Amino acid sequence: MTQSPTAPAVPAMPLHTGLGTGTALSVAHGPAAEPTSVLARFEGWARRTPQAPAVIDRTEIWTYQDLDAAAELVAADLGDRVRPGDLVGVCLDRSTALVVTAVALARIGAVYLPLGPRPGERRIQAVTEDLDVACLIGDPAVLPEEHRGGKHAPLQLLLPTDGVNAPAAAVAAFADSVRGTRRAPEGALYAVLTSGSTGRPKAVAVAESSLSVALDWYRAETGLAPGDRQSLLIGVAFDPHLLELWAALTSGAALVPAPDDTRWDSDVLTDWWRDTALTHAVAATPTVEPLLDRPWPQGLKLRHLVVGGDRMRRRPGPDVTATVHNAYGPAEATVVTTTHTMRGTDPEAGDPTPPPIGTALPGVTLVVTDDEGRPVARGQDGELRIGGHCLALGYLDPELTARRFAAPPDEPAMPAVDRLYRTGDRVRMNADGGLDFLGRLDDQVKISGVRIEPAEVEAAFEQDHRVRSAVVTVLRDSSGHGRLVAHVRPVDGAEPAAGDLLAAVRAWLPEQAVPSAVRIVDGYPLDANGKVDRAALTARTPDPVMPRTAAPNDLADATPTERFVLTTVRDLLGRPGTGPGDNFTDAGGTSVVAARLLAAVERETGVRPRAHELLRSADLRAFAAVVHERRTPRPEGA
Repeated sequence: MTQSPTAPAVPAMPLHTGLGTGTALSVAHGPAAEPTSVLARFEGWARRTPQAPAVIDRTEIWTYQDLDAAAELVAADLGDRVRPGDLVGVCLDRSTALVVTAVALARIGAVYLPLGPRPGERRIQAVTEDLDVACLIGDPAVLPEEHRGGKHAPLQLLLPTDGVNAPAAAVAAFADSVRGTRRAPEGALYAVLTSGSTGRPKAVAVAESSLSVALDWYRAETGLAPGDRQSLLIGVAFDPHLLELWAALTSGAALVPAPDDTRWDSDVLTDWWRDTALTHAVAATPTVEPLLDRPWPQGLKLRHLVVGGDRMRRRPGPDVTATVHNAYGPAEATVVTTTHTMRGTDPEAGDPTPPPIGTALPGVTLVVTDDEGRPVARGQDGELRIGGHCLALGYLDPELTARRFAAPPDEPAMPAVDRLYRTGDRVRMNADGGLDFLGRLDDQVKISGVRIEPAEVEAAFEQDHRVRSAVVTVLRDSSGHGRLVAHVRPVDGAEPAAGDLLAAVRAWLPEQAVPSAVRIVDGYPLDANGKVDRAALTARTPDPVMPRTAAPNDLADATPTERFVLTTVRDLLGRPGTGPGDNFTDAGGTSVVAARLLAAVERETGVRPRAHELLRSADLRAFAAVVHERRTPRPEGA
């Protein structure tokens, strides 16, 4: 859909909506923007600077010429079977192979659909049943059965299979028998999955022109240019990785794929920034927050750090040498919509209060509305609606698109855009047009920076024949971090174990959506309207905080290190029943929880364990033994 031109930034708009003459309304425009071609910018750098590094993959350097040639070979190999406009599911991790694939699909005109390296077999099946996916690209071992046994086009001679996060093998797998019916809208460059209240993920499609506007802002704001190094860190299933990937390739800069440990350990992350001489990075807010609670690492070349995905709870301190951009933006508005820039020299540096989510990017229109869709006065709370060049083309479900992307009300106070996306986020617009984020208006929640629909998680449990129904609630700790708890009512006669239920839903859900705990219940409390009273259900959940002053009964014979590790894990997961023989990830541990656990161990013991020592330990007792061994000096001569 063609959008109306976006006006330059304007001051408060007066008006005629019963608010009183001269009242400033909550409507703001970013600077004017002119969409360009993403692929053409990359190809321009490949012609002008063919020997410049495009990907620095440990000791291997792929030049712009190398990357361009590899993408051309992949595009030619797929060109007979993948047409412009086809959806192609990409099951690769952050790697050179992923970068080559993204450029190749853009060259074909196919629609890049990132699913991540381990998306879960049932989740991929749901996607391919709903969407008209032409093929899946990835290691055959992670593909669903229909694709493992279908026609394969080997790509291992064309895609790199060594380096950071490289696939062991790579194929394009075709399985016409399971193709769904929904295609991407015309003009889409990529599509990403977002959590769906129906229990099945929904896909939103974005045009090349919309991404180009975000990339133009990124280059202008951060000065990313030839000679710089840009992170490729964000999980591939989430749309910010597209900002990282294409920002570098459209700037003549080099991409640096991040090893998996950087997701789990903030110390490993900063070491990686230093060791790779990274100048620009994008990271999830929960990953960066632990860094703000201690002295900023020295010796970094990092100049700009864009963080987002969750509410930032404090401002960077005066010792932070990078410019930090607090970013906000739903996938439906192309990765990033507003930002607030912070520097260590700011008077507010170190303020322990949440910063705003900022002002509109170029090509973005912001409107804060009441329940009827009319703009409220500045300073009043309301729902954020977004318009302008940033808007996605829509969902691949036309009915859902019609509900969430709607024409603005016909009144003079509304901006000259033809569509507004309802975010469901509650915000307040300040006098300067900047926004404060206040929370959600619906049941959707953020866990580890990812939007989660509880209904999708509930539906995943209800796929199990032993489950009659499931209700998912959120428990938050004193710092505001949330974790999901599933309350499961079994069918008559069934006695499923909580661990078995969690193992089953992992095939349906991304990591962040897997609950930290399952409670088996006989029924649910109801409110006056006969609906499940989620607040009362949450109140029934046992207090997850275990006192540090007394050891749990099952740890009477434990060492102090075992006792500390287990009580900390119980606190972080909100699972008092976690035992010393439980595996960390099987107990519900995620990358964000792991980062907090490792930080707590270092504070308490002075030992700095690495993420792999936690993840490769058979159970929590074994991990505690690793910490204890490194904590205790060995006898001389031992």
